[in-house]
Amino acid sequence: MRDNDCGVVPIVDDSRRVIGIVTDRDLAIRTIAVGKSPDTRLSEVMTPNVHCCTADDDLRDVERKMAELQVRRICICDAGGRCMGIISQADIARAAHDNSVSEQEVALIVEQISEPSQRTRIKRETPVSDEATAQL
Repeated sequence: MRDNDCGVVPIVDDSRRVIGIVTDRDLAIRTIAVGKSPDTRLSEVMTPNVHCCTADDDLRDVERKMAELQVRRICICDAGGRCMGIISQADIARAAHDNSVSEQEVALIVEQISEPSQRTRIKRETPVSDEATAQL
């Protein structure tokens, strides 16, 4: 992630079908904050059951899904569930610069994504150590 300047990596099976996703936030919250080893398996850190869109989906539908799920990135998959790429909130903001999306739409998406969630948060398996907190 550091070497490629990205905040998300799709986790795929041998057929390149998306089975999960790992974000920089996942690493901070589910690994570093709880003192897990850098050797921790991705399956323990990733978010499973990823919601994806297709390349044929309308941008407005992708925006709605981001707002509904309160996520900043969505995998774009083909009909077989294989990852073709990822669209991010920043990509949509850049589209606004090119006039294909209004700045007002981008502002609304950011607002909806950023609202406090009612979803149940994952509970920590172990308390956060002082050392882990210092690393954040």
